[in-house]
Amino acid sequence: MFWSRPDTIVDLIRHGEPVGGRMIRGKGCDHPLSQTGWAQMRAALLPAAGDPPPWQQVVSSPMARCRAFAVELAARLGLPLAVEPELEEIGMGAWEGLRPTEVAARQPDAFRAFRANPAASRPPGGEGLEGFRRRIARAYERQLAHWPGRQIVIVCHAGVTRAVLGQVLGADDAAWYRIAIDYAGVSRIRHGRFGAAIEYVNARRVRC
Repeated sequence: MFWSRPDTIVDLIRHGEPVGGRMIRGKGCDHPLSQTGWAQMRAALLPAAGDPPPWQQVVSSPMARCRAFAVELAARLGLPLAVEPELEEIGMGAWEGLRPTEVAARQPDAFRAFRANPAASRPPGGEGLEGFRRRIARAYERQLAHWPGRQIVIVCHAGVTRAVLGQVLGADDAAWYRIAIDYAGVSRIRHGRFGAAIEYVNARRVRC
């Protein structure tokens, strides 16, 4: 049978740089975007926002470093905004708000174990990767069901983007954790006749 249903296209964008610069931030540490972070987000998405914009829906993590920009984007483009609670970043336990150099100095063995196998060695009190992946998969599938045949942009986190990409690839948890996702990095997934295909990962701006 000829495939007539339009593809569903999902653009995932990580938030920009938060106030305080680089540090370990999970769902327990929520700093707002810095001025640099706002500039990164606008540079990544707004050049593609024509009239009409390519997206029909904006979806956001509830965390401030994502939601504030999502609110601006939706208002500027006249698009509906949905906040998805389960798209929070992975919990990093006792390491929340610390810089990697601080953790490496205070807990060198634990930090080395984490870097060697982030699935088996989590930060003290941190969220497990398997449970995190299931949480993100639920949220992602929920959004796909809500917006079939549409193009949506999801404003989220590095861990969330990795988990979605890993789910699409069927990759082991420790493997997808190794994907580099920069501030305001954009990744695209197309859901079509033959399933999901990753078109690009961690681009500096959305590609139309």
